Amino acid sequence: MPPPLSPILVKRLPHAGDLPVPCRMTPGSSGCDIAAAIDSDITLLPGKRSLVPTGFCFEIPQGCEVQVRSRSGLAAKYGVFVLNSPGTIDADYRGEVKVILANSGDEPFIVRRVATDLSFAENARISETERGSGGFGHTGI
Repeated sequence: MPPPLSPILVKRLPHAGDLPVPCRMTPGSSGCDIAAAIDSDITLLPGKRSLVPTGFCFEIPQGCEVQVRSRSGLAAKYGVFVLNSPGTIDADYRGEVKVILANSGDEPFIVRRVATDLSFAENARISETERGSGGFGHTGI
């Protein structure tokens, strides 16, 4: 059996305030839920997209990644999905994780700030990497 992985360190940014660190919502969940770190609601109009901040940066163990995926209920009920699903957060990325949400439904969708065993450990500092917070096309591709 392989050795256990180090916990994912989580750096809370000021606008994450009262939001919980990402967590599994049920014991059988394969992934964790993360909230939107926004001060006011975002209205996502049909056919539009929005970059939604989470208020957290991660230090992911080398050789691992974090993925951002659509929520099946939001996709089925409202047509709202993660545009580049699965979105990959690489182990050397240290910037804020943001989620690109798109609305393929017929109605506007409101994104709200909702405060809702991979282990995460909150830490005020995470290590530096050469890449740092460069993301969303920073390599020119």
